[in-house]
Amino acid sequence: MGDRLAGKVAVIVGGGTGFGLACAERFVDEGATVVVAGRRADVVDVVAARLGGTSTTCDVTDDASVQNLVAHTLEHHERIDVAISFAGYADSSSLRDLTPEQLRTMVDVQLVGAMFFMRHMANAMADNGGGSLINISSTTAHNPVVGHIAYAAAKAGVEYATSVAALEYGPQQVRVNCIAPHLIETDMTKDIFAMKLPIEAMRLQTPMGRMGSVDDVANCALWLASDEAGYVSGQVILIDGANSTQKLPTATDYAMLAATEPHLLE
Repeated sequence: MGDRLAGKVAVIVGGGTGFGLACAERFVDEGATVVVAGRRADVVDVVAARLGGTSTTCDVTDDASVQNLVAHTLEHHERIDVAISFAGYADSSSLRDLTPEQLRTMVDVQLVGAMFFMRHMANAMADNGGGSLINISSTTAHNPVVGHIAYAAAKAGVEYATSVAALEYGPQQVRVNCIAPHLIETDMTKDIFAMKLPIEAMRLQTPMGRMGSVDDVANCALWLASDEAGYVSGQVILIDGANSTQKLPTATDYAMLAATEPHLLE
């Protein structure tokens, strides 16, 4: 337990599971009051009750829903000091096979929803003396990956929007930053982690020699949310154990690993 966020109100979309839950728990441990939001009321209500915060539903692709999240927070807590959205959508497709429906859904959730969230949260913070707004990207916005063109492009857009938002809201003392995690196991990625061969290949390609965890993301978010990062804005922080300094695993890497570690194919 600590006091790095003592007295602060933190809004966390997607706070019921995965990265968002880890952040909610970490923030509360450091003295914050949390508003846990998401599309499933049954999930966010339970988490908020356990953490002593409040909860509400929110669909970031619906501008009115994000406005309602702001209104809920101000009604119950009078201010917003920290805001972070982990709203996500999992899908993959090459450009050759990408359908309009896949593209629109991905862009709506990952980019349009992020813009709605940034706008309303930053405006509320600006009206109250400032705050810390944290966006979520991915290392796929930096290292091209076959089959993730829509996802990676949307995340790259979020990173650029982070820079522009930091420029626009800096005078109102609203800091806007972005976290870009490497592949980390959550409910959304558990099927990938069930495939031992590619995960081991990624681990071996990571200089720190391990895959990341939701706690790694939560700890970075905590720092950005705290006054310790009071002069940090417009930045993208990669949480990847220095993996971005390396090449992505290739078919040759997988073949060599399969030959030397056949148990990974079981």
